[in-house]
Amino acid sequence: MRLRHTLPVAGAMTFASLSANAETITVATVNNNDMVIMQSLTDAFEKAHPDITLDWVVLEENVLRQRMTTDIATQGGQFDVMTIGTYEVPIWAEREWLVPLEDLPEEYQVDDLLSSVRDGLSQNGALYALPFYGESSMMYYRQDLFDEAGIEMPEQPTWEQVRDWASQLHKPGEETYGICLRGKPGWGENMALVSTMVNTFGGRWFDEEWDPQLDSEAWQETVSFYVDLLDEYGPPGASSNGFNENLALFSRGNCAMWVDATSAAGKLYGADESKVADTLGFAPAPIAETPKGSHWLWSWALAIPTSSDSKEAAKEFITWATSQEYIELVGEQKGWTSVPPGTRESTYANENYQQAAPFAGFVLEAMKSADPTDSTLEPSPYNGVQFVGIPEFQSIGTQVGQMVAAALTGERSVEQALQAAQRSTERTMQRAGYMD
Repeated sequence: MRLRHTLPVAGAMTFASLSANAETITVATVNNNDMVIMQSLTDAFEKAHPDITLDWVVLEENVLRQRMTTDIATQGGQFDVMTIGTYEVPIWAEREWLVPLEDLPEEYQVDDLLSSVRDGLSQNGALYALPFYGESSMMYYRQDLFDEAGIEMPEQPTWEQVRDWASQLHKPGEETYGICLRGKPGWGENMALVSTMVNTFGGRWFDEEWDPQLDSEAWQETVSFYVDLLDEYGPPGASSNGFNENLALFSRGNCAMWVDATSAAGKLYGADESKVADTLGFAPAPIAETPKGSHWLWSWALAIPTSSDSKEAAKEFITWATSQEYIELVGEQKGWTSVPPGTRESTYANENYQQAAPFAGFVLEAMKSADPTDSTLEPSPYNGVQFVGIPEFQSIGTQVGQMVAAALTGERSVEQALQAAQRSTERTMQRAGYMD
């Protein structure tokens, strides 16, 4: 849809001439809360930039990724700004599909960007996307239910403890479920969570020779644990729930616990939108055999494809939407718990944010401690915590995600699902030349 707005300028003719000459840029983004806020501030951008009109395409995560990948691989040129992540940026930059973001204005303050996030959006030292928000993963829980049950949250919970707590707190008759977790298939949906679980259970996607490890004991143990946990203590229809669905469930009070993105914290602490704002507790993502790779590192970022015909206008927009000025604007208009997290040191130094967001320091530490170069107990040949940083992973992760979801719905046993995933991944890696 194209959004057009009336600007308070003197004289209709002035506005008409500006509107007629405005350059339209098409912005593709995901339907997450922070991006919905960005879209709602279209007026503010267009008032400051009357020569640019924003045309929004807002899509569900899996659909967005499919559309972005198809468009950029074919140089379709449908979009001037793409919302992509830490996985895509270095791969697409290497293929020269993205515009390098050099000569950013001094007031943008590139050095204020968190180094872990900046590094993930760079290729050979050059930025190819600007971070809109960044995140790790953490555990949310209802402190009131824990108190009633006499459960005390330790400094570092384990998955075994989580299962025990879920058994005590699961009351489906009252529409309160022991735990909510991602079940919707997709490399960035259920496999983001499952990959961190595999890491902490001591597993990995590939060994050092790029042989898939999906039929290993660690994967069997992890996926069996995950399936049993959701079958016994999860909400009905868990295989349809991704980030947004679980966020809605938890904010309504339907989940005793939820392990997911740190970026949900701001919305959950917003009393206007969350019924659990006053009883919200948080803790590190659970661990099993090892703390390595137990919490992910991700950034949703704004990039300009080389196929865009409006590169300069697109650059104006993405520098605005990822700036300190934008964060101040959101804080003032939407509340400080609503500002995009995980991108700038200055956000975490801001007293307004510190007062409104008790989770701020915790999230910053989680992001800084996630290490994409050392996320598995045994050595692995890839970078990434909740993904594998190779072009083939988008296809592999999606296929494996569908098989794990089939195990969750009972269409296949865990063993059958992982054997099929192993065979499928082996074929993909052999065709791509990683294996003999």
